[in-house]
Formats: sequence, structure tokens, C-alpha cells
Amino acid sequence: MKLLITGSTGFVGHNLKEYFQSRYEGVHCPKRLELNLLDAEAVRVYLEKNRFDAVLHCGVSYRSVEENLKMYFNFERCAASFGKMLCVGSGAEYGPKNEIQPRLKEDAFGRFIPSDIYGFSKFVIARDIEARRRNVYNLRVFGIYGKYEDYRQRFISNNICRLLSGLDISINKNVAFDYLYVDDFSRIMELFLKREPARRSYNICTGKTVDLLTLAGLVRKADGRGVPVTVKEQGLGPEYSGDNSLFTSEFGEFPYTPHEKAVQELYRWYKEDSGLAFGPGLFE
Repeated sequence: MKLLITGSTGFVGHNLKEYFQSRYEGVHCPKRLELNLLDAEAVRVYLEKNRFDAVLHCGVSYRSVEENLKMYFNFERCAASFGKMLCVGSGAEYGPKNEIQPRLKEDAFGRFIPSDIYGFSKFVIARDIEARRRNVYNLRVFGIYGKYEDYRQRFISNNICRLLSGLDISINKNVAFDYLYVDDFSRIMELFLKREPARRSYNICTGKTVDLLTLAGLVRKADGRGVPVTVKEQGLGPEYSGDNSLFTSEFGEFPYTPHEKAVQELYRWYKEDSGLAFGPGLFE
């Protein structure tokens, strides 16, 4: 299978790169000097030359709507030059976390228009994908975690790194998320590559929530030292979750990795393979 993965230096793209390069030949992950995703002509020539079976579009800018839309449409306009394109979407397409209902279904799309750069970009891309039937699909993820994520901001990785740096576990306020292990997302991507999806957009989530206190307990268990958990604000924040029944009705029940196993694997990776220099200065 001949694949193109964009954004392969980012969190999700890096994981997809590792997953597919270990299973297939012909996986291309060009860096900016090799392929500028904002250059429409360069993208057209590259796609016509390589004729990929699929494009996995993970490239994203957090500072520019224009850049996000240019990247997407530079590929979308060349859809005849590849087999299919799978875009990594987001629950942010539905609107702000504190304004949307829990366990959203796909038909909730469009009730809110996001105002932030990331959410609005994903919204416009999703609306275009929904507009007409072609070989372009949107896979919406909600909470996703795993190696290579930003440990300074992402809850699970942040607290693993805090423990390894001699600090405690910290929670601003407890909240329930539909968290998906990135290894599972890679396997789900592979399912979409191997068949022709019936719909345009899918919620890619577990269909179940887990709260931060529970995850903190799993991190604490993986560490094994009984370090205390600090909760800064009591109460429970708005749930952030999706309904995955559209995905499961078409692809069947998926064997998601239990969070305990995933957290243990992630803890081990940070401790043994991440290459980070743990200590109080890690977060400076």
C-alpha cells in the first residue's frame, strides 16, 4: 500500500508514521523542505507523480485558519490523483466543550459554529467533506492520548512526566472525557484504508467516558510509589464525549485497549524511551 502521511512530525502523524511504516512499504512522510503543503502547484505535481493509494491528512496549524484551509483544499482539488483521503477531524467541529451536549452524534454537526482557529478550521473542512460524495472522509476524534503528545499540556502525559520529575499528580478540575489511545486510532485508520466507508464523517471514539481522577489513579498505579493527587478545584466540569454508533454499526465492535494497559505502556515509554531529562526543570 502506497501512503502519504502529512503532519508526520506532530503527535498523531508521528504515531501513524510509525504504525504504517512497520507494516507497509511505500509510506511517504515528506517534511516541509520536501513538500510545502501550502504550495498548491507543488502538491499537485507530487500527487500526480506518486499516485498514492491514500492520503492521511494530519497536517494542522494552530495559528492560522488560512493555512489549514489551504492545506486541505490543495489536496482536495487533486482527489483524482489518489485513492482516498482520510482527514483527522475533531470534536471541536461541534463547538466549544462547555456548550455542546455529551455523547454527540454526527447529525449534531452544524448546530454551533466554532470561533477558535482550530475548531473553525476543522468545521469548514468537515462541511466541505459533507457537501458532496467523493473519496474524502473525516474521522472526528475527541480526547486522544499517547506517546509524542505535548507533555506540557496533555493531562496523562503531563502527570506521568510530573511523577518522573519528582512532583505530584495535579488536576485542575475533574471532568469526564471520551479518551482514545492513539495506538487504537492507528488501527482504526487501517480499517478505513481497507474498505470503502459508506458515510462522509464518523465520530472516532470509544463511546465510553473516563474521568480525570480515574486516569490519575491509573498513572499513580503505573508509577507504584503512592504519590498524592492534588485537585485544585472541586466539582465536575462539562463532559466531552461522542457517540460512536455510526462507526460500530458499519465496522463492528472495536477491541479498544483498556486505559490501564495504555497508561502502563505510556508510562514505560516515557521512563525508558522518550529521551527526556526528567526533573523540576522539565516544565520550565
